[in-house]
Amino acid sequence: MRFPFLPREEKFYDLFEKHAATTVMAAKELQSLLDNWEGVEGKVARIREYEHLCDTLTHQVMDNLHRTFVTPIDREDIAAIAERLDDIMDFIEAAAVTMQIYKISAPTVRARELADVIVRSTQEVEKAISILKHPNELKSILKHGVEINRLENEADVVLLHALAELFDDGKYDVMEIIKWREIYEQLETATDRCEDVANVLEGIVVKNG
Repeated sequence: MRFPFLPREEKFYDLFEKHAATTVMAAKELQSLLDNWEGVEGKVARIREYEHLCDTLTHQVMDNLHRTFVTPIDREDIAAIAERLDDIMDFIEAAAVTMQIYKISAPTVRARELADVIVRSTQEVEKAISILKHPNELKSILKHGVEINRLENEADVVLLHALAELFDDGKYDVMEIIKWREIYEQLETATDRCEDVANVLEGIVVKNG
């Protein structure tokens, strides 16, 4: 039940924006890691720090959700945004850590392409999130949703090419195939999770349209 005469807590928007901005920074760090395969340990450590910060922000959202009587948007949407944002960060970290654990000798072109899509996708998510606190502009979220969907499709195509190349003319041995298949799928899944955020945001637009 809504009580419009009561003040609504707006801090959720600030937490979402911090989370989205941190995710963009992690995505750019991942891109830096793949574009310049040096200082791997330090770059992966920074990505893990971003992931820990995002975990903290997610916990803060959930804690505030339990403590807040009147929320600016539906409670289930607040929880969904926090969880889906955290999912993006989890897969960015997973890809970086997996490459470090597997002691990848050098990134592939396809991995760099996927990292570029992740950066662009997270930037679109950040832009869409920033609109949430402006009720009169909610419909402009939809254009970012369309772009996030397009980028997810782009990542799907890159993944298909990447997997096909793994089995092309014996270029990779079995162990390399296993390693890169996992890494590629983690990278592509990060773009899927960006699309999940977009879907939640689009649902908010529809409910408040």
